[in-house]
Amino acid sequence: MQISKVLILICVVALSCTHKADEKGFVVKGKLQPRSGKMIYLEKVPAALTQPSVEDSSVIAADGSFRLKAAAGEAVIFNLRIDQSRYPLLSLVNDTTQVELDIRMRPDDSQFPESYTVSGSRGSEELKNFVTGFNNRLIEIHGLMQQSDSLYRQGASDSILALNAERQASQAQALQKFSYDAIDRANNPALAIFELGYYESTANGTNYGLASMDAEKLKSVMNTLVSRYPDHKVTAAVKANIDKSLQAQAQAAASSLIGKEAPDFTMPDANGKEVSLSSFRGKYVLVDFWASWCMPCRQENPNVVSAFQRFKDKNFTVLGVSLDQPGQRDKWLKAVMDDKLTWTQVSDLQYWNSKVVKLYGLDGIPYNVLVDPKGIVVAEGLRGSQLPLKLAELLR
Repeated sequence: MQISKVLILICVVALSCTHKADEKGFVVKGKLQPRSGKMIYLEKVPAALTQPSVEDSSVIAADGSFRLKAAAGEAVIFNLRIDQSRYPLLSLVNDTTQVELDIRMRPDDSQFPESYTVSGSRGSEELKNFVTGFNNRLIEIHGLMQQSDSLYRQGASDSILALNAERQASQAQALQKFSYDAIDRANNPALAIFELGYYESTANGTNYGLASMDAEKLKSVMNTLVSRYPDHKVTAAVKANIDKSLQAQAQAAASSLIGKEAPDFTMPDANGKEVSLSSFRGKYVLVDFWASWCMPCRQENPNVVSAFQRFKDKNFTVLGVSLDQPGQRDKWLKAVMDDKLTWTQVSDLQYWNSKVVKLYGLDGIPYNVLVDPKGIVVAEGLRGSQLPLKLAELLR
């Protein structure tokens, strides 16, 4: 995931958002069918990006029933976790005195619920519906991505591949609208920010082609929350921090490279040969900034490979620029081999001290710029389906 200060702020809010909840405490009663695990824990998500704090725990009875309680407080997200499971069982909002759960566990994986019902908490019900609806739509997008891969391997025409890419983009836009609508109608700031963070983390951390919330929409969401909950000090403080971050991003956007000549640079390739960006004049070239240690980069690489294979015979190529660390040449080259990156790769192995960091104003990777045959930047930050759609537009 490209490092985003705004996204980090959103995640902090999702973890620390406060709003008046019921002052009598928060009781969670439920039953697991079939019984799974020995202990169940109620975790309060803390006001920092650290481990959740355990508010209560209970032995799971022979019939799968349990009862947990948290002290009275302001609205926040709670997780249920079975034993030492890596993932939470589900999440709740403490907008009531008691919530009741009927959880049916998956027969093939006792860590996750196959389904569950929730009663007594409107916020928790809305959270469940949002996560279920979001994930179902994401599965549809994933299916289209797999279909694209299959069509490509079968040698489908560019027009068929482009049609499938358009369908994927349409589904991504529908998922964005679903998420924005859920955020707009949320009746609880903790729920709204949870939904915002859930969407943004997926958009920034995957190659599903989801567009991050733009600055104007983000400001509108935060303004609405502050207006709706005027005594909500944490939201007001976070809004101020987000406004500050967005202002910094706006200043950075003013220095966008689009429409400008791509800054030239020269770096050694895997064999030590010096390669200059300017040597690619006459072709469209995607300058792809990545590193072997960057997991979001590695997750994005299959998308770049697919685009390269599809357009390499249409006056297009890729120049990979790695920000790998000094002394880790072997890790860089292993990642190139493992990810099947068959285009030119260069690196000065200087990590964030690489000369391209300042030259291109990099503050996170993966990141890329698309340069036209005259050396002018025509696009930047192309992720997921955005890359093949842009190339299809330019390379007809």
